Amino acid sequence: MNGLRMGAIFLGAISVFTGGCQNKVHDDNMALHDQNRKLQADLNDTRDRLGDSESRLAKAPDPASVSQMQARINELENQLKSQPTPGGGTAADPGLTGVEATYDKARGTLTVNLPGEVLFEPGKAAIKTSAYSTLDKVVAAIKKDYAAKTIYVDGHTDADPITRTKNTWEDNWDLAAARANAVRRYLTAHGVDSKKVDLRAFGPNHPKGQKAASRRVEIVVQVG
Repeated sequence: MNGLRMGAIFLGAISVFTGGCQNKVHDDNMALHDQNRKLQADLNDTRDRLGDSESRLAKAPDPASVSQMQARINELENQLKSQPTPGGGTAADPGLTGVEATYDKARGTLTVNLPGEVLFEPGKAAIKTSAYSTLDKVVAAIKKDYAAKTIYVDGHTDADPITRTKNTWEDNWDLAAARANAVRRYLTAHGVDSKKVDLRAFGPNHPKGQKAASRRVEIVVQVG
C-alpha cells in the first residue's frame, strides 16, 4: 500500500475531510472547517487580550475595556457552539473541534494537528478529558494501519514568555516538552508501541500565522 493510499485511510479514520475530493460535500466541509478554525482563533486571541488587560488593572484600571472583551468572548463562544462542523455535529463537541491532518508526499509523513486549547487548559500540560475522544481516534488509526511506523509527538508554543505559570515551567520549551510527553503517554497507555513513539519540543521555533494556532501538539507519522 503506497503512502498516498495510507494517507487517505488515516484521514478517513479520524473523520477529517482532506485529499483530492472535489465534490460539493467536500467543499462545504472544508469551508465549515475553516470557519470553525477562524472562530476558535478569534476566541483564543480575545481571551489572551482579556488576560493581559486583567493583569494591568492594578496599574491602570479600565473595567469597561475588560467588560467589553468578556462580552465579545461570550458572543464568540455562542457562535462556536452553534456552528456546524465537517461531517456533522457541532463545534461544541470537543472531540471534533479544530482537528486537521495533512499528508506530505515529499516527506512521507502524515501530521495530525491538535490545537493546544483543544488538549489543555492555559499554561497546563494535563490532557482535558474532553480531548480523549479525539486522541482515541488517532490511536485507533495508528494501531490499525501504522503500528510498525515511527511516530513523533511534537510540542509547540507561541513566542510569548511564560508569566502566569512561570513557577511551573522554566520556559516555552519546558512547557512544549511536557505537553508532547502527555500526549505520548496517552498514545502508549492506549496500546501504541512505546518503542515507536518519540517526542520533540520545538517551543516557539515553528510558529503559525496566529498566536493561538502556534500553540499545538502535532502527531507526525512517518509513513514513507
